[in-house]
Amino acid sequence: MNRLKLGVLREEKQNPDKRVPLTPLICADIMRQNPQISIVVQPSPFRCYRDEEYTAFGIPLQENLHDCDILMGVKEIPETLLIPEKTYFFFSHTIKQQAHNQNLMKALLKKRIRMVDYETLTDAQHNRIIGFGRFAGIVGAYNGLLGYGLKYDLYRIKPAHACRDRAEMEEELKRVKLPNIKIALTGGGRVANGAIETLSALRIRKVTPEEFLTCHFREPVYCQLNPRDYVERRDDHNFDLNEFFLNPDRYTSRFGPYTRQADIYISAHYWDPRAPKMFSLEDLNSNGFKISVIADITCDMNGSIPTTLRASSISNPFYGYNVTGFCEDLPFKKDSICIMAVDNLPCELPRDASDDFGKDLSDRVLPFVFGADPDGIIERATICNQGKLNLKFNYLEQYALK
Repeated sequence: MNRLKLGVLREEKQNPDKRVPLTPLICADIMRQNPQISIVVQPSPFRCYRDEEYTAFGIPLQENLHDCDILMGVKEIPETLLIPEKTYFFFSHTIKQQAHNQNLMKALLKKRIRMVDYETLTDAQHNRIIGFGRFAGIVGAYNGLLGYGLKYDLYRIKPAHACRDRAEMEEELKRVKLPNIKIALTGGGRVANGAIETLSALRIRKVTPEEFLTCHFREPVYCQLNPRDYVERRDDHNFDLNEFFLNPDRYTSRFGPYTRQADIYISAHYWDPRAPKMFSLEDLNSNGFKISVIADITCDMNGSIPTTLRASSISNPFYGYNVTGFCEDLPFKKDSICIMAVDNLPCELPRDASDDFGKDLSDRVLPFVFGADPDGIIERATICNQGKLNLKFNYLEQYALK
């Protein structure tokens, strides 16, 4: 049985990420279940899990990781720190040809690195099998409720990042007292399901889209909208899911009625740049536009939510969108919509998010790294190896060679 040594990298980007790919307990479990695997951790003063927590579980600290076979981090690795001819796992943010990571892509090829991107790990049905999306939804919905309380001076709760963990965050939720508002949520994946976990912790009742539009309630409620609820084909007002995914430009928004009923809108759906925007800026001044808080978890610039002007930060999560001046404003003014557009939401609960991610990594990915991979999960996710792009990623050639 071949022995493998795995190294957990220190995050080296400016403003280092506190998350980890593998928690101390998960590292210990991996080594207990796989005696041929050893794990070491690069020391770091920034992690949500302290160095001592790793050593308490018998995980050695090691600064120089040149003797490791596999290296795992979270965010991009500075190209100068890449060790040639190693296997790396991290979010490279290169598959959409992101300009700011072009030099990283070049370095991965030049140093003959095997790059396995978490974002490209999929099952046989092409569904992603790992990610931080669930916690983006959990925290994004919490932030939306936080913003609503501040806008109307109803309650004050701690920001999620000021809570030690999710358990403390949910204790804060017990202080939330909502009137009979309506919350619209778009999306059906990991992010949306995470948002539903937060709404469920508050015991907010789920209603159907039809009930949402036609009924009055004496309690806060939410509805979950799937694509057939918020878009329709331009020519005949029908809907076909497969066609929408293939040709979203053939569709137009039918979200308007929900803007006249919802008080809070949580955007947690995947958006294709060819797809219609959820509403237009002109709609903001139409009769009955009611949404006063938007938690844009998707946070696409020039995306589906036209009031999202920029990403906000964990320390300053809210800004306002002035509905008459069509410009940024203070977040809690009467004539502005409160926008929450934090683009790194899982970092607000780094311990819980890391534990969730690490469990998926350990259960759904690493068995195919350490052993047979009959479905080709690792091969499909490998962007490059030995100085060459894998066939699936040949479209990156010009990006990598410019």
